[in-house]
Amino acid sequence: MFAENIYIARRRALRERLRTGIALLPGNVDAPINFAHNVHPFRQDATFRYFFGINRPGLVALLDLESGEDVVFGDDATLDDEIWLGKTPSLASECERAGCRTVRGYAALQAALDAARRDARKLHFLPPYRAATTLEIGRLMGVAPQEVAKCASTALIDALVALREVKGAEEIEQIEAALVVTDEMHRAAMRAVRPGAREREGVARMHAVLAQHGVLEAYQSVFTKRGEILHNFNYDGRLAPGELVVNDSGATSAFGYASDITRTLPVSGRFDTRQRELYTLLLEAQDIGIRGSRPGVRYADVHRAVVTHLAGGMLQMGIFKGSVSDIVSSGAYAVVFPHGLGHQLGLDVHDMESYGEDRVGYDVQTPRSTQFGLRSLRMGKPLKAGMVLTVEPGIYFIEALIERWAAERRHEGLIDYATLRACVGLGGMRVEDEIEITATGARVMGPPIPKTVSEIEAAMAD
Repeated sequence: MFAENIYIARRRALRERLRTGIALLPGNVDAPINFAHNVHPFRQDATFRYFFGINRPGLVALLDLESGEDVVFGDDATLDDEIWLGKTPSLASECERAGCRTVRGYAALQAALDAARRDARKLHFLPPYRAATTLEIGRLMGVAPQEVAKCASTALIDALVALREVKGAEEIEQIEAALVVTDEMHRAAMRAVRPGAREREGVARMHAVLAQHGVLEAYQSVFTKRGEILHNFNYDGRLAPGELVVNDSGATSAFGYASDITRTLPVSGRFDTRQRELYTLLLEAQDIGIRGSRPGVRYADVHRAVVTHLAGGMLQMGIFKGSVSDIVSSGAYAVVFPHGLGHQLGLDVHDMESYGEDRVGYDVQTPRSTQFGLRSLRMGKPLKAGMVLTVEPGIYFIEALIERWAAERRHEGLIDYATLRACVGLGGMRVEDEIEITATGARVMGPPIPKTVSEIEAAMAD
């Protein structure tokens, strides 16, 4: 946990933004795999952890936004719990470390909420992303489960986005710590990639690093020679010479902050001529995205600058035709880059995405596009100093997408489908880093994880 004053200041800042009513902040409960006592590794709700730092299941907090009272509802371990799981700190002692001195049994929560409703107090809560949370909020409030999300507080969402999207120094430190572990993960995976190996061998090496550090994955790793499948979680493939592996993986820190790094690796240990040409273009595009990110600039415009460079390079390769401006404005480029440039990152790998992407990544002045590809950009609004984002351009040769567009004759004046079809066997490639927006620009966070052609080839040779 951070120092007590950090959690107190965060809760005070929320009160200053909302001022009236009560904020209901449920933590997560254990998620069973196949029966109640066989559970997934516990991961606390990010909002609850942001305000209290406590990483244990079965807690709910009520913040009285007018009186300043904070109450955490939960139960201490029973004797049976201690027999099976060992002794744990008392809930009161953990809450005290977060600057909260009022702790009540979970059974008292219902009466507290009933009293708030009798007094016509405004109750703020977030749209739940877990079924268990939806059901519990519905039970506590006497609302049908399907109606719970409709009752969520947009005022609370907007207040939390404003608070959480600008990271404190202590949060930056935690993200950096996660990236140190992620660097070790990626280097271990690079040593595992060789002809004849299975994809799961690389994943196993990364899991060993996580276990050694006692932390969790920030998300399920993508480690695949089928890089054109953006979220491919199948690790059964056997690697062959001439193929590329996309490794998109990251660790959490001890305090639950995420990291998110992608590297593209040649199975043979060296990029061939065509792979090198495309990957060099991709690195150039990412560098444009990093150098173009600074306070006040819309991330949608950074995305546009990146795809403009990609389109120009692939125009010279004969994949596109016509003018770069037409390729970009029409969305034709999305046949090889169908996702957005990046997203915010923090306690969640897609930070605050459960609040709703449009409320997190867009504003009134920056509406979300409906154009294929660009509509998948999770972050479009102006950047602020203190934000942490990913910059992750990619190039993909997705056969189903190419054939669909070709059959529809979509953008046929801008796409050379014969040349594009010849690239299908290349699969895909992506490169991704975290950046912190500074007062004047952006800096790449974490240790220098091998990224250039020469760095990757050297790391794989080791």
